[in-house]
Amino acid sequence: MNTKHLTRLALSAAIAATLMPAFALAQDAAAPASGSARNAQAKPDASKAKNLDQVVVTGNAATGGLKKIDTSYSVTTATAEQIKMANPKSTADLLKIAPGLWPESTGGQTGANIEIAGFPGGGDAPFNTVQLMGSPLYGMPTLSFFEQTSIFRLDDTVERAEIVLGGPSVVFADGQIGATENFILKTGTDTPSGSIGVTYGNENLRRVDGFYSFPIANSWYGTVGGFYRDSDGVRDPKFSADKGGQLTATLSHDSDNGTMTLYARRLDDKNQFITPIPLIQSGTDHFSAYPGFDPLTDTYNGPEIQHVNLPGYPGGGTRANLANGRGAKFNFFGGNFDYDLGGGWNVSDKFLIDGGDADTNALFSGTNPGSLNDMLYTDGSSIGAFNLAPGSATATYVNGGGVVDPNQSVIHQGWWYIHKHLKNMSNDFRLSKEIFEGNTLTGGIYLAHYTMNDKWALGNQMLMTNTPNARPIQVTYQENGQTKYLTDGQGFLDYGGFNIAQHGTATNKAFYLSDVWRIGKWLFDLSGRVENQNATNNVCNLANKNLDGNDNTIYDNKVPVCDGTYARTEYDKTHPSWTFGVNYELADNMSVYFRANRGAHFDDFDNGIRGNTTGNTAPMQKIQNFEGGFKYQSAQWFLDLSAYHRQFIGLLYQPTDSGGVPNGPQSTYGSDSKGINVNTAWSPTEALKFQLVGNYLDGHYSHNNSCLPYTNPVTGDGCALINGVQLQRQPKVRYMFTPSYKIPFSWGDVLAFVTYTHVGPHTQDISGLQQLGSYHTWDFGVVANIEQNWQLRLQGTNMTNELGLTESNSRIFGAASGTNGVILARPLEGREVNVQVKYLF
Repeated sequence: MNTKHLTRLALSAAIAATLMPAFALAQDAAAPASGSARNAQAKPDASKAKNLDQVVVTGNAATGGLKKIDTSYSVTTATAEQIKMANPKSTADLLKIAPGLWPESTGGQTGANIEIAGFPGGGDAPFNTVQLMGSPLYGMPTLSFFEQTSIFRLDDTVERAEIVLGGPSVVFADGQIGATENFILKTGTDTPSGSIGVTYGNENLRRVDGFYSFPIANSWYGTVGGFYRDSDGVRDPKFSADKGGQLTATLSHDSDNGTMTLYARRLDDKNQFITPIPLIQSGTDHFSAYPGFDPLTDTYNGPEIQHVNLPGYPGGGTRANLANGRGAKFNFFGGNFDYDLGGGWNVSDKFLIDGGDADTNALFSGTNPGSLNDMLYTDGSSIGAFNLAPGSATATYVNGGGVVDPNQSVIHQGWWYIHKHLKNMSNDFRLSKEIFEGNTLTGGIYLAHYTMNDKWALGNQMLMTNTPNARPIQVTYQENGQTKYLTDGQGFLDYGGFNIAQHGTATNKAFYLSDVWRIGKWLFDLSGRVENQNATNNVCNLANKNLDGNDNTIYDNKVPVCDGTYARTEYDKTHPSWTFGVNYELADNMSVYFRANRGAHFDDFDNGIRGNTTGNTAPMQKIQNFEGGFKYQSAQWFLDLSAYHRQFIGLLYQPTDSGGVPNGPQSTYGSDSKGINVNTAWSPTEALKFQLVGNYLDGHYSHNNSCLPYTNPVTGDGCALINGVQLQRQPKVRYMFTPSYKIPFSWGDVLAFVTYTHVGPHTQDISGLQQLGSYHTWDFGVVANIEQNWQLRLQGTNMTNELGLTESNSRIFGAASGTNGVILARPLEGREVNVQVKYLF
């Protein structure tokens, strides 16, 4: 057994060992006294679906929250067990359980693009906020190379998730106009309880989970839990694809008039970021495997390109490691306080302080692949060829192996490194007063202060074999009797095209009022918010420099590096938002609602602020939303149905070159979307259940009749008319159908289920010129609860090895299919099966 494997086992054993004293204490603990303040952790029961009596706290100002039957907006909830049944590949992937949300999880554990029906995003997650205990994780929803799910991991410390789409979120917390998922942590119990779980997956996943809940003193409680895992990944880079863990603790106190909870979390996790791989496109939307590349399991990442030196990185260069991927080292400390002051007055406060590094070490696609001979000697733009004099070049493998075959398929891709250090502090204070019976007025103040310190090395085109676990190639050539070095000794063709350092600081201040009025079976709410965002971003100016002073080393003759001066952009915007909702309870188990709202999306450091001058920043993106819905539940049926009409203005289009560098004037456009979201379940018997989650979207771009110019190294430059084009990366139809059956036995029970997912036609970008087709997948799960303490779980995803695409080469605008139909794209990962054994105490 090698040292690496021994280390993995030792770390896993260490986590288990730390939980063993808690396990022993739980075994010896007495039964809870009658009337205890809190119940012990219950054994999971997947058959108990949430119903309309469940209380949700996200998206409303009601003291203690609102029942789902009273919420005049779309909200999806999931218990800890329901989260596990979804078998999410990442935090973002969990959002698939909410109709209208479609996370693209093909890039790995982090860095997901999160699409929301009717919200024209197209990359990262500009319209999505992650909350922990009601506090947003960062002051801006997204930045370049960062979205908030990247710094959050799911484990057994999470009690439930609440996912709100649109509606009242424009007023509360950070005023998110899109989707907000709020993760509620488990808090302590009177009786010591917890669990220890061990998971193994066919991608050589080894994971240990633990959780322990315990009393500390009278009305004081604590929890501690977390996980550690190591995995090769379905796309094995020949080093750990995902490696790291998380530790979370809570301290809570109950009193006659209120509760207080403090929590802390440490995350240290490294995750492979998966770049697009080559496929063959035939027709407009049919895709198949590229020779030598398994579209389900292969990746370019590999040991020979893992460690690099990047001389263009700000401050004189740096070392970088692909195994660090797109991970996070983050610390969190927060608290919630709710108190009844008497006389109809209630006070609530939520705060969060967090910070750390969210770095990216990854390959980013450039042009399409071609043979080495064509790459060296042709001028084909679709493959980024060099057009050298015929026969003048010598190409050898960097790490030995001799001369490269001229027929070898090769590609050059960007080896990008982004160091991102973030800090965030936020506080949400609310004071409520019952004005008269049935009417409560709430005033709130939201404050957030946050910073960003970045250093980027973008570009760094590396010449490599177009093979799984690619090998780097170095090239020299002769010109006028002189040896020229096309690449350096690592295979780099350049030392970056965008080597910036930037520092951003921002403060958000918001005041909001919300009035909730219940009149019989009617529930009205009217809320307004005024928010100011004051942000400053300083970005170093770049000047080209010959780093080694040698004109014969082509790769570093014109490297853009920071010249010691900075461009400062100040952004100071204030905008009001409002929402109105009405809910009518037709019966104890049935309600209808209507909601209207308007809100705005502020610019962030990287999108709208950087690259513009003070006073000339991008316009605010504004939304007008109307929605209505129907909710119903009986012994056999559950139905949550909603319809909406969403209109956007102020969306920004910035032309870029093939390296992603802005190269033309900006323009704006809008969108118009109508759709239906459905979440329903039918249980004809107590054991049998059928569940359907899905949405239909009719969304297109608007408010721009011009032909938008673009750069396309594959098909040539051009322009595109976008009015009436389908919203990018958003399928018109998406649904998940899950039948399940629970079988009781004398020793426990077994729950078996399968999930069929259909994703309809979708496109790559706002041009609509690159179709991505449609696909369907099959997932399954079997969960056995054995006696009182044991649980066995077997689950799998994409069992039929479906080849489905979520995006193509995002560096190419328009059609991306080149010579012989070759296209770079991100397909789904292949079949993944894991088994977990858990002991609950």
